[in-house]
Amino acid sequence: MAIAKAERLMNLALCLLGTRRPLSKRELRDSIEAYVEAFGPGNGPSGNDDSFNRMFERDKDDLRELGLVIETVESLDGDIGYMARRDSNRLPPITLDAEEAAALGLAAKVWQQARLAGAASGALQKLRAAGLPEDVDPYGSHGALEPRIPVHEAAFEPLMLACRDRRPVVFDYRKATAAHPEQRHVEPWALECWRGHWYLAGWDRDRGAERVFRLSRITGKVRSRGGRYTAPVPDVVTVRETVAGWAGEIADRSARIRLRSDAGYPLRAKATSVRELGDGWDELEIPYGHGLDAWLVEFGPDVVVLEPAELRADVVDRLRAVAKG
Repeated sequence: MAIAKAERLMNLALCLLGTRRPLSKRELRDSIEAYVEAFGPGNGPSGNDDSFNRMFERDKDDLRELGLVIETVESLDGDIGYMARRDSNRLPPITLDAEEAAALGLAAKVWQQARLAGAASGALQKLRAAGLPEDVDPYGSHGALEPRIPVHEAAFEPLMLACRDRRPVVFDYRKATAAHPEQRHVEPWALECWRGHWYLAGWDRDRGAERVFRLSRITGKVRSRGGRYTAPVPDVVTVRETVAGWAGEIADRSARIRLRSDAGYPLRAKATSVRELGDGWDELEIPYGHGLDAWLVEFGPDVVVLEPAELRADVVDRLRAVAKG
């Protein structure tokens, strides 16, 4: 059975690499002997279509896991075809010195306890085959460092695959100020971990703008959708800078707040000035950027916004939304 599957995958890869135009599922089904033997020709009984589609999707995913770049192309008539361009599946000669190999080994070590452990190990094996120096141990260097990036969100894997394959997705997303989630249609660009949380950057089709989504706020299942992207993907997707801006860490103004004397130590760490008011209260001046209102709400009755007026109004609105449930 293992030999039969390997032969089927090899034939599918050769078909995808050898074609000059996208091939439909039916054409691939008729071109590969294993599919014809198992399910009959594409114009045969339709009862086998579901079984063939499941096997084909598994085979396609297996080839992608092995590193084959398979493109999904939609024609003007809406038909879906598949191909693997040779220029997309050809790597230039790889030469790495000891320091570069150690850096890659350290990066791969991050994933040893995560979902990408197999992919990371496989990547290092491919580097060995491509000329990685035999006297370099990617895992042995910098042994005192034990980097870890936690991945607890169920949405991580389907979004990672969607980013890789450039597939639009649909998911339910609950904003920090909302009581119930809303459905989002997104063209995913990139995933990045920032301050212990995973974020997705992409194009929100409903809002017609770039958005960043925190994975822990995605509820339910991430569902893939067919079709092409409607917005161009940036050459560099700055997830961290965008998240930092939305989190208020990029500030161009100042705000004045009252804070209880025994509370709000994270706010005190960011304050540019602190003045005792007496009666258990202090006055702080802190940097003010987008998202500061959401952060201040977390401190509840221990914080009172003095100015600016728009920040005070935003905090009041958020507290009212929380009170309504």
